[in-house]
Amino acid sequence: MTTNPPNNPPTASLGIKPLSEREFAQFQKLIYGKAGIYLAPSKKALVEARLTGRIKQLGGKSFGEYFHHVVDDPEGTELIELLDRIATNETHFFREPHQFEFLEQQIFPQWTVQGAAGLRPRRIRVWSAGCSTGEEPYSIAMTLLDHFPPSAGWQVEILATDLSTRVLDLARKAVWPIAKSVEIPHGYLKRFMLKGSGSQAGNMKAGPEILSVVRFERLNLNDEINLLGARFEVIFCRNVLIYFDAVSRGRVIERLLNHLAPLGYFFLGHAETLNGVTERVRSLKPTIYTHATAPQANLAAGAARTLKANEAR
Repeated sequence: MTTNPPNNPPTASLGIKPLSEREFAQFQKLIYGKAGIYLAPSKKALVEARLTGRIKQLGGKSFGEYFHHVVDDPEGTELIELLDRIATNETHFFREPHQFEFLEQQIFPQWTVQGAAGLRPRRIRVWSAGCSTGEEPYSIAMTLLDHFPPSAGWQVEILATDLSTRVLDLARKAVWPIAKSVEIPHGYLKRFMLKGSGSQAGNMKAGPEILSVVRFERLNLNDEINLLGARFEVIFCRNVLIYFDAVSRGRVIERLLNHLAPLGYFFLGHAETLNGVTERVRSLKPTIYTHATAPQANLAAGAARTLKANEAR
């Protein structure tokens, strides 16, 4: 009779002691304190799997040893490495398409009319908080440049931030497998993306038009945010809050809302809500918010003005 071998932890064959409950608790506390990310007990195996390679790379033998290596690093570079490995960075182009439709159908027409009438500056600032490998901010860039071209006097600025230096490096390179092209509308794909050739065959790269309007920065949303008083017409913070507990989530939202323009719009991921988190906003549609103090009739009045202006042409 044959028996299956026992399910040994992934560390066993590498000569690294398995992650103990005590060590996991140490990492839980450290990651929560530094990034506000709560790791449930069910995430123990994930932490072990994601840190094992780094411990092996450093020639370490235990998670406890690696923990002390992180906290004793005076430069804090190993802490950044740790957070890079723990963070989850799945993303797509034009995720949550109903949010882009909302902007294109209800908001952009207002801004176009207001800009033409001199009722608003021809400058649009958007913040992509938790931008991952760049698909989100480049999707925003394509959409904005299509509706507000610089040739018509518009200035588009997109700030894209993330905790992970690794994903920011990938976002700046702006190269993806060509298979991801199916996520991008055909017209945008032809206008804004470059198809790789030679050594880059099978890849696509963001073209100069969208590269020029996106600026990437490392930013920890759990820290005090200093953006020199910048206000954004739109803030995207999608599929980020799910990693925070209630206390951290509330702090992060307050910091983000401090940078939302008075008539700005705030977008969350499909599994997120601000109900019970803050009274500073009200919901316009699922996952779409504006300041609670913004005029209730803002959207309806804006749509009516846009329709009237279009009829007069």
